[in-house]
Amino acid sequence: MPLHGFKNLESVTQRNFAVLFLSGLLFWASLTTLLPTLPLYLQSIGATPQEVGIIIGAFGIGLLVFRFLLGYAADRQRKAVLVLGLVAVTVAPLGYWLTDSLPILLGVRIFHGLSVAAFTTGYIALVTDLAPTAVRGEILGYMTLVNPVGMAIGPALGAWVQDSAGNTSLFWVSVAIGAMGLGCACQVEDTTQQILKPRRPDPGITAEPAGDRPRVSTPDSSNRFWQLLLIPAIYIPSLMLLFLGLAFGTFNTFLSLFIKTLGLEMNAGLIFTAAALGSFLIRVVTGPASDRYGRGLFISLGLLSYGVSMGILFVAHHPWQLLGAGILEGVGFGMLVATLAALMADRSRPQERARSLNFCFIGLDLGIAISGPLLGTLANNGDYRPVFGVVTVLPLMALLLFMTCGCAGLGRSFRFALGLGEDSYRLP
Repeated sequence: MPLHGFKNLESVTQRNFAVLFLSGLLFWASLTTLLPTLPLYLQSIGATPQEVGIIIGAFGIGLLVFRFLLGYAADRQRKAVLVLGLVAVTVAPLGYWLTDSLPILLGVRIFHGLSVAAFTTGYIALVTDLAPTAVRGEILGYMTLVNPVGMAIGPALGAWVQDSAGNTSLFWVSVAIGAMGLGCACQVEDTTQQILKPRRPDPGITAEPAGDRPRVSTPDSSNRFWQLLLIPAIYIPSLMLLFLGLAFGTFNTFLSLFIKTLGLEMNAGLIFTAAALGSFLIRVVTGPASDRYGRGLFISLGLLSYGVSMGILFVAHHPWQLLGAGILEGVGFGMLVATLAALMADRSRPQERARSLNFCFIGLDLGIAISGPLLGTLANNGDYRPVFGVVTVLPLMALLLFMTCGCAGLGRSFRFALGLGEDSYRLP
């Protein structure tokens, strides 16, 4: 794997990247041990399909709520927010172990959402700050490999532990992995204040043209977070991620139960591992390529890939179809997350980057939060196939939105989405 973007970095920056990568790997491994296993645990203690959807979806509620609170904090102190996420991912599995009360588990699940809200906010903000602009996409592509690599380990490990040793051992394995990640995160040197320039008072949100290219200015800390709603450069990607979040939340919540209804003797963790493999392979290519060819083409391909993966699940009857859908799901999600993070970094100033990233990914959080209770109603008879039929359309709707509204004007949006034009919202 070529690592051209890392070669000329200072030693302290290289060390920060290495420790960040290890902490991220352990974070995602801890979190995803529960991905294929928690729905089965909830079903085993008497939860209905809709209750499973509500509890699993409550994770997204936690994501949504805590992102509002953490954006400004991360703009001031990246490391503290990063560490908070690892504390949450370490503690939350103990809550599942201590109770089988569904209302209490709902609260635990909301708290568990804090982990991703905090960790991803601190992690991506640190990485984008440390990465030189010219190779930002490449470094983000490599550093976000922690997600697919962690997911390659976590789900398969979690399913194996649950099958062989039971739920108690499963929860403690998740705790142990999270604790190791927390230890690594504490070694990160927060160089944020050396990178971010002192900010001056900002008049607020503006969209002033520079020639024929609009320039986007995000609001200063004195302005409300919700003012980001006025900036198309930010709210259009957030709407796209809302559609993606509905599909992603459905995949994570109902895949294990869907496999069970098919009567297949198959470890659901293998599907998540296949997704992680697809995500890993595509991120190695996408990061450097998006620096060279632009972000738009890879966002379009990611959405198309995700839609196809959901369509395959809708018609699947055999293990090879499920594995193929998993690989395509990983390809689509991996391509989108890394490229959208780079896109939002391109469109925001360093001192406001965490808030811009947060607002953009709130769409994903909201989609995850409502996917379970909303789409779980379609599976009350125990048939999960209609659920995947519905979510097949959602990534394609996001693609249509991107191709028509992704930049300033229909023509610019269409060209950018096909890799034939520049991002008109990119800041110099």
